Amino acid sequence: MSVKKRERFKRNTIAIVYDFDGTLTQQPMQEYTVLPQIKINPDKFWNKVKAEKMSTKGEEIVTYMRLMLELADQNKFSINKESLGSLAHKIKFYPGVTTYFNRINHYVRKKTKGKIHLKHYIISAGLKEILQKVKIEKHFSNIFASEYYYDHHGVAKFPLIIVNDTLKTQFLFRINKGKEGHAENINEHMPLSARPIPFPNILYIGDGLTDVPCMTVTTKQGGYAIAVYKPGSKKGLATCKKLLGAGRVELIAKANYRNKSDLDFAIKSILDTMIQGIRINSLYFSQYLKYLRKK
Repeated sequence: MSVKKRERFKRNTIAIVYDFDGTLTQQPMQEYTVLPQIKINPDKFWNKVKAEKMSTKGEEIVTYMRLMLELADQNKFSINKESLGSLAHKIKFYPGVTTYFNRINHYVRKKTKGKIHLKHYIISAGLKEILQKVKIEKHFSNIFASEYYYDHHGVAKFPLIIVNDTLKTQFLFRINKGKEGHAENINEHMPLSARPIPFPNILYIGDGLTDVPCMTVTTKQGGYAIAVYKPGSKKGLATCKKLLGAGRVELIAKANYRNKSDLDFAIKSILDTMIQGIRINSLYFSQYLKYLRKK
């Protein structure tokens, strides 16, 4: 480790990264927002997306974003940033989500006397234009999601940025390296000791197979992952058990973010482990400066 005189230990930030649809909400955001506006049955819409994906051999996220534009146009609903943002209030969250962030922030702040910081991020295949207007948006340091390109009239024309299962992983490295802007290059080498949020300080929370790439990257790099499932969903529970059995996640729990729930306990248990790890690393850092640099 190369350090300068008077350099302070800076790797004292924890990041919790969330998928959105199925993780913080029971349904995909489109089913709360755009699809009801254009009077499209959700099952029919997603079946159409899958059918077109198979027939065109296209990318599923691009397909759903394109089809949504086409169907909205047919139903005379204008998709622009304002119309998408205005629908965000229709999204319903799992129990406890709206109060969870303040509670968990307070937990870390109290546990560490403010010496360790906690950040929250969303990485979603859903639409950023909607996510930026949800009631919990203020709690996130950054939101990475799919976006449309808008013409000079402000009307959505085609997908500009897509976030699919595998592309999600690049944003984990952006968080890890502190290079969160799309224009910033994350491929240049950065020593592990220089990365502001090391993977052992990252917890990823997702709900299913689409989260496997992020779960795998996070856990293999020394971080943690939790899989959540909709209460009462046998299919969701079965999926989470598969993820646990395959070593993709450390823990599974019902998507109940209330205080003292199983999920609350799981998150706090992992945070306690991270906090202890940061304290050990901080102690090593101070001893390195005090003793080893004198040799």
